[in-house]
Amino acid sequence: MDRLKTVTENFVKQSIEILGNNLVGVYLHGSAVMGCFNNKTSDVDLLVVINSDMSDEEKRRYMDMVVALNTLAPAKGIEMSIIKKSVCKPFVYPTPFELHFSVAHLEWYKSNPHDYVVKMKGTDKDLAAHIMIIYHRGLCLYGEDIRTIFEDVGQETYFDSIWNDIGQAEADIMENPVYITLNLCRVLAYKQENLILSKQEGGIWGLAHVPETYRNLIQQALDEYASVGAMELNKTDAMEYANYMIGQITA
Repeated sequence: MDRLKTVTENFVKQSIEILGNNLVGVYLHGSAVMGCFNNKTSDVDLLVVINSDMSDEEKRRYMDMVVALNTLAPAKGIEMSIIKKSVCKPFVYPTPFELHFSVAHLEWYKSNPHDYVVKMKGTDKDLAAHIMIIYHRGLCLYGEDIRTIFEDVGQETYFDSIWNDIGQAEADIMENPVYITLNLCRVLAYKQENLILSKQEGGIWGLAHVPETYRNLIQQALDEYASVGAMELNKTDAMEYANYMIGQITA
């Protein structure tokens, strides 16, 4: 957890330096607040809230800071979005964002930072799920209290957001088996019991609620997620599982 602490403490300090009075708060979500953070398989999930627009120059300074800190982060790096306070309460969906970073975009920023800061702005359905987790289980690292800034995004919106991750599960499960296997459990747990779970918690729930024939697959995903094993994936079994779970979720 030392790397996580180093990254988050420096992230907050430098966010204050760059954004000044425009900074409303910095909020931690994802595995780091849900009891399943793993240096090998987890990223550092951060949401930054601001009052008003950032200039391109500020975005460039901010991105330079994030990219530098990313070198100190766990293997999967930092995932960060900046949104305005005005879209948090009442909640706007799909949610507009002012800037975003993940390791998937690192080379784009390094090769053409001006293009990145100009174009990396839009809406993101995933933010509804992030905000729901912040509201119910998140941690305020700096700034205004979570319940002051955010509201529950609502069942329909949250479900649409998490469905966005697994709607193509049958096509995606072979490419990203751990993520899809555990997320299917997490989404079904919400559909059936309104539980807001991490991927690991979703997998544990799945072991107790999904038919026995699929439990070995789920256990393998949990083991790989915890870095204590590796999935031995059979395409037919994986696609059958994905088809079954999608059927249950959409029933």
